[in-house]
Amino acid sequence: QLRLVESGGGLVQPGGSLRLSCAASGFTLGDYSIGWFRQAPGKEREGVSLISQHGNIPHYKESVRGRATVSRDNAKNTAYLQINSLKPEDTARYFCAAATSSGTYLKEAYVYWGQGTEVTVSS
Repeated sequence: QLRLVESGGGLVQPGGSLRLSCAASGFTLGDYSIGWFRQAPGKEREGVSLISQHGNIPHYKESVRGRATVSRDNAKNTAYLQINSLKPEDTARYFCAAATSSGTYLKEAYVYWGQGTEVTVSS
């Protein structure tokens, strides 16, 4: 079965950190670029970060730039997104997705999506 599974979400206080994981099964994650997206209640799903197939070209949206680090370990078939200095506005369901093309936040370009992991930032 081809799928992506996110983990690592949870409840965290403002200023805290989380490391989200995105594990692929049934296909080779290294053949794809990875996008991280999030969707807050009542809002559209938005792109957060990208990482190229070999991990040498990361990109961050302004909302997390300077606070986030995207990475991947192709040997483990897993990608990661760490966000520091979390803010209440980071509260959302976070998704990872895999695309054969690089450098795009267009959701239509992504062929595999995970089910997401919830992140709640609250005191």
